[in-house]
Amino acid sequence: MKKKLTRGTAVLMVGVLMASVFAGCGTSTASSTSPSQTGEKKYKIGIIQPMDHPSLDQIRETIVSELSALGMDDKIEIDYENAQGDTAAVTTIINNMLSSNVDMLVPIATGPAQACAKATKDVPIIFSAVSNPIEAKLVDSFDKTDGNITGVSNSIAVEDIFKLAQELTPNVKTYGFVYNPGEVNSVTGINRAKAYCDANGIAYKEATVTNSNDVQQAVQSLVGKVDAFFTPNDNTVASAMPLYEKIAEGAKIPVYVGADSMVKDGGLATVGIDYTVLGKQTAQMIKRVIDGQTIAQTPVESIQEYAKMINTDTAKKLGITIPQSLQGDFQQITTTTVSSQG
Repeated sequence: MKKKLTRGTAVLMVGVLMASVFAGCGTSTASSTSPSQTGEKKYKIGIIQPMDHPSLDQIRETIVSELSALGMDDKIEIDYENAQGDTAAVTTIINNMLSSNVDMLVPIATGPAQACAKATKDVPIIFSAVSNPIEAKLVDSFDKTDGNITGVSNSIAVEDIFKLAQELTPNVKTYGFVYNPGEVNSVTGINRAKAYCDANGIAYKEATVTNSNDVQQAVQSLVGKVDAFFTPNDNTVASAMPLYEKIAEGAKIPVYVGADSMVKDGGLATVGIDYTVLGKQTAQMIKRVIDGQTIAQTPVESIQEYAKMINTDTAKKLGITIPQSLQGDFQQITTTTVSSQG
């Protein structure tokens, strides 16, 4: 179903056109193809979200709020659509947006970004939350964006997560990896996890899923075989995180994850993605392109700051004591804290 953003609900359309300002003061401006500069129309941005999930919602909401904070209300119109987990619907959404003459596409996550890249070579694309844009064949390198696509990568600090795990739960000998092999972002994280474990003599087993309904069986298949779980920033698994954590908690197995939202949903800890930071970076990049910077002048960025977070409620249920050495650097959240954040 199509959704339109407003301040209260759906399309962000506020303020007056810049043409009236220039007409009123009698000044002229340099020619530009940017609608925000010519004043002919608002710059139309199409945001594509693959499914409902707090982390993906947070990215989108932060992009919109940050664009407003950057003074873009009177220059842009935002068309937001959610595929509700239907991969085929993503392509339909993108084609509809292109037919309605959007000036920019902003896909959230790897799948929508790949679909956008396939659909157009002309309309600027600024992706958000793509872990490995090179492996996803969106760009050749982070600093070479000579096509129509760039964006912000949410590659996670996998090695730092395992170092944290060794400090929080030093007796872990075998990890269980739960992930969707169909998500490039997830596979990238898992491959780095395997490389780390191989280099450090740590054993691991894996269970894969194709949709959120598979998560329960995948997690249960590893209970009794592993000492801890690890899942990177995997949208499929994240959408079933409360169930994942419930099974793991019942078996007294900690779950290490790749994003702050997954800790808020019950995971033990992360050095992972802060989706507010990611959304702000994406909005700032969008503004630079609207203001006239070309895609070629806008290299792919990595997320600037990681979320360091431990769920103290989960730690208590698992009988894990948080070392003093971690208490200064890591945000400690509780169930009450999560509830207060909505």
